[in-house]
Amino acid sequence: MAHYMKDHFPFCGVKKPQRALLERPFLKESLNLPMPALLQEIFRNYNKAEREYQYYAIDLAQRNIQRFSLEDLAALLPLLAEKSWWDSIDAWRKVFSTWVLAHPVEIKQVYHFFYQHENFWYRRVAINLQLMFKEQTDPELLAQAILADLTTDEFFIQKAIGWALRDYSKVNPEWVKEFMQQHSLSKLALREGSKYI
Repeated sequence: MAHYMKDHFPFCGVKKPQRALLERPFLKESLNLPMPALLQEIFRNYNKAEREYQYYAIDLAQRNIQRFSLEDLAALLPLLAEKSWWDSIDAWRKVFSTWVLAHPVEIKQVYHFFYQHENFWYRRVAINLQLMFKEQTDPELLAQAILADLTTDEFFIQKAIGWALRDYSKVNPEWVKEFMQQHSLSKLALREGSKYI
């Protein structure tokens, strides 16, 4: 497991299906925690060495996402800069995306947590924040996030651009086609983004 993650993190060696079973009672009990205690538990687990604890911390946030205020959500932001890799960032992205889908009027505030951030992992979240939003996607925000990093020479950013365009092409292929024609995308982003067109 550590080798798959390029040896960035130590692992306990608990595979995802087993971890899900082990987490289940704790996730259920977490719904009864006051928010300050929940946030403390998320941070406490995230700061442990083994990677499974970061996954569990993110799962705690995801399971309780309906309880979060915008301020509670913002309290999680420092964790994205800790132990950052595609697996944790994409899992955090899902947490923020789930919250935005439940609070669509707040999308711009959440988006600006990440847009033009100095840390490229946060910008990856800005680009992919609306994954699977389908018709609810705000194409202006999507375009803005992509254009801000169009020439960034970072694999995980270019992959995110392609991923976002590919996902949106499922519901609005004409917009994606036009966007790709109007802008000079990297080969990676172009290949990924045009997969379904």
